[in-house]
Amino acid sequence: MQTRFSKKSTFFEQCILFLFMQHLIIGITGGIGSGKTTVCQIFEALGIPVYYADERAKWLMVHDPELKQGIQDLFGAMAYNAEGQLNRRYIAQIVFNNPQQLQQLNALVHPAVARDAEAWNRALTDVPYTLREAALIYEAGIDKHLDKVIVVTAPMPLRIQRVVQRDQVTPAEVEARMAQQLPEEEKVRRADYVIINDGAQSLITQVLKIHRALCSIRK
Repeated sequence: MQTRFSKKSTFFEQCILFLFMQHLIIGITGGIGSGKTTVCQIFEALGIPVYYADERAKWLMVHDPELKQGIQDLFGAMAYNAEGQLNRRYIAQIVFNNPQQLQQLNALVHPAVARDAEAWNRALTDVPYTLREAALIYEAGIDKHLDKVIVVTAPMPLRIQRVVQRDQVTPAEVEARMAQQLPEEEKVRRADYVIINDGAQSLITQVLKIHRALCSIRK
């Protein structure tokens, strides 16, 4: 596991942080429609805290002053409405056809989420491990800062069906969103643990097996 300390941290600060972060930090990811949230809820039922990175990113984009200013500098005054809420449709229209601006947005959001996740983890001291749920763990290089990664996978037709029903979109729109993510096969290849969410295999059995394995690991 790579260090989560900054180069500016003093030796004393590093020692204090080490004391607070003895538990494992486990990533959990999967393609759109794979059912990550359902799996995370099972882990939560076992008492494992889950950091939902994508949800926290949405919150931070509205409530983190430094991040909010960076987004305004990048996209202009229309990035937020009069109530201070993020103008998601406006930003989505810009970044959808502009990979460079999407990269610039991610360069603002990902460090803010990383700081927030680290603070969240520091506050948790009496758990064997925590989960960090995120769609882009491999794409954003987050896996380099995690102890293990769990990938949730499901057959593509089932994933498309789930997202069509959930988001009220067309299959073509779902496939376009899938094309922007790392291929499912590559995520599975790089995973430490794989959970198959195909509706046939028991999720609870798979989660319990991984839970026992993670609880047996000592840092």
